[in-house]
Amino acid sequence: MITKIIDENSTSVIPEDSDDLFNLRRIIKEGDTVVSDTTRVIKQEKDFSRPDKGERIKIRVLLMVEKISLDEVLDRLRVSGTILESNNELIPNGSHHSIILKINDSIVIRKKTWSPVEKNLINSTNQQTRFLLIAIDTGDCGIAKLNGTHLEFIPNIYSGSGGKRYKTNFKIEKFFEQIQQAISSIIIEVDSIIIFGPGETKKRFANFLQKSKEKFKIKIVEGIDSGGEDGIYIFTKSQIMKEIMSDSKLAKVSSIIDEIMILAQKKSRKFTMGYEETFQANEFGAVDSLIFSDKIIQTQDESKIIKFLNDAESKGVKTYGVDSTTDIGLRVTGLGGIVSILRFPVEN
Repeated sequence: MITKIIDENSTSVIPEDSDDLFNLRRIIKEGDTVVSDTTRVIKQEKDFSRPDKGERIKIRVLLMVEKISLDEVLDRLRVSGTILESNNELIPNGSHHSIILKINDSIVIRKKTWSPVEKNLINSTNQQTRFLLIAIDTGDCGIAKLNGTHLEFIPNIYSGSGGKRYKTNFKIEKFFEQIQQAISSIIIEVDSIIIFGPGETKKRFANFLQKSKEKFKIKIVEGIDSGGEDGIYIFTKSQIMKEIMSDSKLAKVSSIIDEIMILAQKKSRKFTMGYEETFQANEFGAVDSLIFSDKIIQTQDESKIIKFLNDAESKGVKTYGVDSTTDIGLRVTGLGGIVSILRFPVEN
């Protein structure tokens, strides 16, 4: 999330992924005001115009928030309320309007006071380490951006190599150039590149990148013997990932899930699965850390879940959101949408 503090009450925000939109859902409250660019239909009053047809125009509004909800799970955020000001005289103050906030849209949030939880949420994604994962073989290359626990793939790049049985004019440098172009279009300065895959191609490609004019932070990983998207999925589930990316959100969440599985095998009561168990444990102040899946919004009341997560975090609970782009997100969904590790067991 890109943020800029305007003053003690106002912060400008640009969400960069679905995690950011979910955090904004937890931050923006009824009674807050937001400033955003949006569109609105203006009824035509010209001669011969159809009375039922209007023109959609771009406007900037100051909105008093009355309702906020996730639209289509985590893809969009709908903020509804009353227009206090606009930059178009045809838009009456006091009229109702809804802003649809998407990834890479900008919004200014104004609050009378920012709670510690809200400040932590708006700054949390700025502190995340970002990675570019590259699973390369002589035949193809998979590329994905890992931000927090969210994986964003770009289409596989194929080399055109015919294999050992065919005589071709294949030049691997052309393949490497294609991959570098794809990387350059999505990488930002803070990203670290992790390269893995079978054979020696990964080392050759790393050397190719290091000779380029661009300065990349590169790490080569052994032990992942698949290229393409399959290689990336294997890597994100591996012990190797947890070792070399120990400070990453994905590695922390993966370790928590592994610990819960161990506690379950031991029949320990120091963990919870599902909303009801976790809610009860949080009421006693027993939760140490919890992981929730985006799918929980589809099975529980959205406002109830948001209130629960913010209450847990206000008690010092470490909360982690995951989505279905990774195996971990699917596992959490299968375990009831929310799991937690407890400081002490709680009687059911």
